[in-house]
Amino acid sequence: MKFRIKPDISTFVWLHRFLDASLPFIILVCTTYLLNINWHDRYLVMGIVGSFLFIFFANIFGIYTSWRGRPLFASVKLILSAWFITWATLIIIAFLYKDAENFSRLTVSIWAISVPITLIIYRLLIRTLLGKYRAHGYNSKKIAIIGAGKVGQDLCDTINSNKWLGFEISAYIDDNPNLKNGKVNNIPVIGTTQDAKKLINQNKFDEVYICLPMSAEKKIKLLLNELSDTTSIIKFVPDLFTFDLMHKTEWTDLKGIPVVSVFDTPLNATYARAIKRTMDVLLSFIILMICSPLMVSIAIAIKTTSKGPIIFKQKRYGLNGKEIKVYKFRTMTTLDNGQSIKQAQRNDSRFTPIGKFLRCTSLDELPQFINVLQGKMSIVGPRPHACTHNEKYRKLIPYYMQRHIVKPGITGWAQINGWRGETDTLEKMNKRVEFDLHYINNWSLWMDIKIIVLTIFKGFIHSNAY
Repeated sequence: MKFRIKPDISTFVWLHRFLDASLPFIILVCTTYLLNINWHDRYLVMGIVGSFLFIFFANIFGIYTSWRGRPLFASVKLILSAWFITWATLIIIAFLYKDAENFSRLTVSIWAISVPITLIIYRLLIRTLLGKYRAHGYNSKKIAIIGAGKVGQDLCDTINSNKWLGFEISAYIDDNPNLKNGKVNNIPVIGTTQDAKKLINQNKFDEVYICLPMSAEKKIKLLLNELSDTTSIIKFVPDLFTFDLMHKTEWTDLKGIPVVSVFDTPLNATYARAIKRTMDVLLSFIILMICSPLMVSIAIAIKTTSKGPIIFKQKRYGLNGKEIKVYKFRTMTTLDNGQSIKQAQRNDSRFTPIGKFLRCTSLDELPQFINVLQGKMSIVGPRPHACTHNEKYRKLIPYYMQRHIVKPGITGWAQINGWRGETDTLEKMNKRVEFDLHYINNWSLWMDIKIIVLTIFKGFIHSNAY
């Protein structure tokens, strides 16, 4: 006997919340016991507060929404992000109350690492079991697709290549006379839209996906009206191929009115901006404190080896395209900041005696952490270009100015993927913009951390840095 498991129903979600609240506390108790650490009220408070903070941030990050169709790594990132914020909050609380000495560092470190691993493993087990169950034909939903065009076929291919989702494409319904009683990708075409209501009622489909082109507006309205008299779940897949919307888009709700976010970013969320700003301030302050002796040494070297200011301030576009002044250690004998700016080239004759070294090691960008503290830049984001270059490329590259819906950064997704340095061809700038837009569309705290770590290992010193 086949039965249906619904992991997104309220009972199942509350089971997840219960486990997410219980596991961190249980793991902390087990860790102190195994390490023979004396349990006291501070651990009790940390366990309880940590558990409830994780539940709170898990809700914000959308961990308890339906898993079906969500990539595994996306779920892992959400869990790690929620736990990272939970952990950071606990550290701040302990720091403010000057209570850190009451905890065993080994115990707390093991707890911080083992909790997210456990949360991921138990979800992976559930996901694997459900996936295998669905792959054998159990717990699956019977699907019909109205429209055998590109959108319908793409939907079919996606579902068929992910059997673990538990969807079974049973039929197409399409008005193309050449497909009458035929097959599309081995899926039978059982009739036309005129007979859709009757066909759906006869075959008892669990869900029906309408994948008709936007030009068929009248037909879509008629179908929606007729299919309201069926017991199937009806879903509409908009034909975004009609427009140039192949970058990431997102549906939102405005008081019941569905809205498509065409040009948007996850950083628009208030909590996301708060998280990113907190990380920017903390890391920038720490880096400036650590690097202050080095920065003083660089300043002295610049002043004693060449004429001119220590800091070069250049006008660039910041958030929302507003002009900002970006700080850098001066590396050239000229101070280009007007309508005509020549990009630095390899072995440029304008380099000061230590200018090339500073640029190759990216040490010239250390003053930009001051820009970050000012709130004009972020540690991670699209690199800001000179204003004159922005005005040039915004006319040549589609979506170029979308780079400025977030704060510019000291490092970014484009830089760690090799697209830094001189952009002497349009193709190079195109690639940089492509990677910048990918970052903007797919931002997450985990992605920022990844970029920062990769920058440390391969971003500062690079063959394109000159």
